Amino acid sequence: MKDILAFIPQRPPFVMVDELVAVDNNAGTTKFKVSADNIFTVNGKLTEPALIENIAQTAAARIGYICSQKKEPVPVGFIGAVQNLQVMNLPEPGQLLETTIEIKNQVFDITVITGKITCKGTVLAQCEMKIFIQSTNKSAMI
Repeated sequence: MKDILAFIPQRPPFVMVDELVAVDNNAGTTKFKVSADNIFTVNGKLTEPALIENIAQTAAARIGYICSQKKEPVPVGFIGAVQNLQVMNLPEPGQLLETTIEIKNQVFDITVITGKITCKGTVLAQCEMKIFIQSTNKSAMI
């Protein structure tokens, strides 16, 4: 699923996912190649805000894809809280990140996910995130 912009509301230079590679009822996975000119690359490393946004955009890409399959509008979500953030290592330009989110709980327009970013099988960062959904379609779920 190469056209990631069809599934997320973000636009360059704020796009932190390149490709949606897997989607199911409770999870989604994206890939993202870190570039030296990324707005969040500082001193040769992709910074923590980009990693958090990468996890959030993985959740957005998952629901965007699901909504597009149902011919429904893509909802907009907002990060409400980030908990238990662990950053083990900051990636460098050229590295390919794989990010997986899993839905833990959903109540009305609030979805709680866990997210994990890996590079070549090594965990770089992980967290739990609460996302608030602003949607014209109340049946949409992250």
